[in-house]
Amino acid sequence: MLDHFSIFTKGGYVLWQKSYTPVSGSPVDDLIKNVLIEERAGTVSYTKDGYALRWTFANELDLVFVAVYQKILQLAYLDELLETVKQLFLTMFSGMIENSMFKDYSSFESTFTQLLQQLEDKYVHRTKAPRKFEETKKFENTLKGSKIVPNTQLLATASRTVDEDEIAKNIKALKLQGGLKAGLKNRKGGKAKTGPASSPETKEDTTGKKKKSQKQARVWEGQISKGEMATLDYSSSGNGKEDTVVDSEAIAAQFIDHSKLGSKNKDGVYEVQDVLLEEEEEEEEEEDTTAPSKFTGSSIFSYLKTMTGQRELSAETLDPTLAAMKEHLITKNVASDIAEHLCQSVRSSLMGKKLGSFERVSTTVKKSMEIALKRILTPKTSLDILRDIDQTRVEKRPYVITFIGVNGVGKSTNLSKVCFWLLQNNCKVLIAACDTFRSGAVEQLRVHARNLEALKTSGGGSVELFERGYGKDAAGIAKDAISYGRNRVCLSVVSYIGPIFPANLHHFDVVLIDTAGRMQDNEPLMRSLAKLVSVNNPDKIIFVGEALVGNEAVDQLTKFNQALKDFSGLQNPRHIDGMILTKFDTIDDKMGAALSMTYITGQPIYFVGTGQTYTDLKNLRVSHVVATLLQE
Repeated sequence: MLDHFSIFTKGGYVLWQKSYTPVSGSPVDDLIKNVLIEERAGTVSYTKDGYALRWTFANELDLVFVAVYQKILQLAYLDELLETVKQLFLTMFSGMIENSMFKDYSSFESTFTQLLQQLEDKYVHRTKAPRKFEETKKFENTLKGSKIVPNTQLLATASRTVDEDEIAKNIKALKLQGGLKAGLKNRKGGKAKTGPASSPETKEDTTGKKKKSQKQARVWEGQISKGEMATLDYSSSGNGKEDTVVDSEAIAAQFIDHSKLGSKNKDGVYEVQDVLLEEEEEEEEEEDTTAPSKFTGSSIFSYLKTMTGQRELSAETLDPTLAAMKEHLITKNVASDIAEHLCQSVRSSLMGKKLGSFERVSTTVKKSMEIALKRILTPKTSLDILRDIDQTRVEKRPYVITFIGVNGVGKSTNLSKVCFWLLQNNCKVLIAACDTFRSGAVEQLRVHARNLEALKTSGGGSVELFERGYGKDAAGIAKDAISYGRNRVCLSVVSYIGPIFPANLHHFDVVLIDTAGRMQDNEPLMRSLAKLVSVNNPDKIIFVGEALVGNEAVDQLTKFNQALKDFSGLQNPRHIDGMILTKFDTIDDKMGAALSMTYITGQPIYFVGTGQTYTDLKNLRVSHVVATLLQE
């Protein structure tokens, strides 16, 4: 049985609604927040707190029709009900809505009640026939199915369809019953790619003769030359101060690229650079003005450019362009399922809309996709970690960030980059070595901590490593590290703050927890990760992922989130709070992983890693990602 039916505008104004039983919570509000705003309208249904919701759009008037029912029920007539109600409501009130939507639509209740009763009686004795094999997804994967079903129709076959004859019969039956008499009285009349880098010029001998290579003296095994002995001599000849300066300069030369250093804003906060510098942007704009139009010739967005005139968008006009758009997104490394969902969402938002006299279908689809991508990638929560750290300072506790991810993505390296960013903002950082499985993990963090301590430029910043060796419980080490960061005085800044008195004790501001890499299908390790999160309850759970992955990103994030939920044992389990994309300098214009990860989690991307030095941490701008995804 139907619990609730609602008709409202895309702006949120409710025109008419009907409830048959009290509905707990706000499932319609959750649908708007989690599906419609998040550009997930291409999905078939949505479940929330025991309820299932189905919907359809009337894009010509920007209306949404939503049906709410118990998810344990199988209501076969819902699609037919939604389409029939849409046609009836538009027939009765389209003229009123075009003039002013702030009218009384209560007269529709009797019509809806009769239609619902009619459909329930119609489907009581109807037995659902099994689908033909030709209508299933498996048939599309066969050789015969791939030949019969062209690529341009894949989006159309994925969408829900309702027989038009059935809708016409329902409306005719209501007219015969007189259900439309009262309602009909209200009706009134009618960006440019950069080319490959040029190879460096080879230097040739001006004389044209080949130089003879000099014979190298043979070094026998077990013998060491004087030069090698000098390089291996690490003993200090002075008082140590000069060596420290030399070491700091050497470390800075090796691990800091001054051209990639960020800058401080007017508030004195150190900010990392954006992925694309303004100079590069200006160069691209100049190239765009001189380059020929992208959407000419064989462009995927231009083959419908000759179709102009006042016309309504239908499946026949949208599906070929959306199929080409889907293939284009997949070539940009977007996961195939997400590309299909995005195209379905754009399709549902454009169906029934009318184009202007000189508007193209391709241009309309591209603009709608651009709006959808910006809506998905724009952060829904604050990215200001420094503000949260200031809040925890008031609470006299450290701010805890846990880094998780699969093997080999660069968790420890990017943890050190984040630590360098925090040091520039005068934060006292404690690094917890909770990767007790991988050989060399603790030593790697020890080297990072030593280098960062030597590189610190702010008087109030400091870094220290908390370790307990290998083979220990990671959750226990993290708990001890947090307790150490809360209660322990940061001794490395004693000389900076002066003599130690109870009034000027300075504890650690941030605890960065490094965890072992694990594959998403390894249940014992995922249980260990869920235990670490549930025991220590970090302020932020950051997923570190590669920018190179495509479909794998969906599987990784889904299973990591599911493991944190299933194995935590908490009533309100934690989930991933944000992401860091690594190896971003290797993907050129294939930025689809950023879209895939944001779409799956609904969480923002805090930073991207673009190299091996501590300054290779940058911000990701939404406009740059969207432009890159949509360009050829």
